[in-house]
Amino acid sequence: MANRLLSTTTRHLISQRLLPSCTNYFSTTSSSASNVFSKITFIGTGKMSQAMLSPLISQNLQTPSSITAYDVSDAALAKVEELYPGVQTATSIPEAISDSNLIVYGVKPQNVDKVHAEIRRAKLEGAGNVRDDAILLSIVAGVPIQNFIDGSSVQKVARSMPNTPAQIGAGVTVWGCTENIDANERKKIKTILDSFGETVFVDDEMFIDMSTSISGSGPAYVFLLMEAMVDAGVHMGFSRETATTLVHHTLLGSTKFAMETGEHPAVLRNSVTSPAGTTASAIYELENGKFRTVIKDAIWACYRRSLEMGGQCSQVGPNRATMPMPESSLGEGASESASSHHPVKPPMGEMRVQSSFGSKQP
Repeated sequence: MANRLLSTTTRHLISQRLLPSCTNYFSTTSSSASNVFSKITFIGTGKMSQAMLSPLISQNLQTPSSITAYDVSDAALAKVEELYPGVQTATSIPEAISDSNLIVYGVKPQNVDKVHAEIRRAKLEGAGNVRDDAILLSIVAGVPIQNFIDGSSVQKVARSMPNTPAQIGAGVTVWGCTENIDANERKKIKTILDSFGETVFVDDEMFIDMSTSISGSGPAYVFLLMEAMVDAGVHMGFSRETATTLVHHTLLGSTKFAMETGEHPAVLRNSVTSPAGTTASAIYELENGKFRTVIKDAIWACYRRSLEMGGQCSQVGPNRATMPMPESSLGEGASESASSHHPVKPPMGEMRVQSSFGSKQP
């Protein structure tokens, strides 16, 4: 698994201590595990599910035998059995979730309702042994907590938004949960999420939709910038390999520098920009092309799409009029005159940053 996920460049960065202890996430250890949950079930075995599954085993947080996986694809399950010996597989959702106290939703948003129906059937019709204390943990983009409660009939739900760097243990995950999940259970969930990177706990679920547009989809923005810089380097005459190395280390080094200095990005940018110099000429073209505006508009567009995927009003952000909420989105006791869930006011909850590699920050 490690060899498949880590490129030569990435291994070099790890060896030079430029990435945060990623080897820990994919190393194989022989010491016995003390399970965080008695049984964890993964419904869906895609990249993000495997990004969670791999460190659970390698960091001895769960024994393979205490993990069960279900996928509609037999080939996907066979791959799980090959990569993670000892992990159990199931041929149905009711079978997979039986006696499980953490059920991870790792499916596409359009398939969530199908999973709901199977869990509801198992819970209400006795098709499977669904524990009363079972917790649903979603890694599905855009689907709100209430959807899981109403759809599955399971009352304890945690919703998270990880990102793709979790696959090398360098992800960041924003998460929140229902109030009926107690402190000990929250600690266990955080332990699971901490295993593949940074975690940010939020009291207001709206922050999770917002994080989709910054950290969840953010890697794609960075990869697009990376691609454009590499292509420009090739256009100028560098080999693609050399251009790629230059860009990778430039982005990595700049990020590390910003994190370690703690300086505002504008201060760091100014420190590189000499009057009438080469960088100043480049920045002029970026500003003239409305680089900042395009980035901000892209982030707002992503946020709006996340809301739409969850059946929520997406009339938010600059140049968006406040629109009445659809009747189907009004909860019990809600006012018929309710407007967009976020027309002007920011979320009222608090964000708590818990670093897997450092201490708690305000």
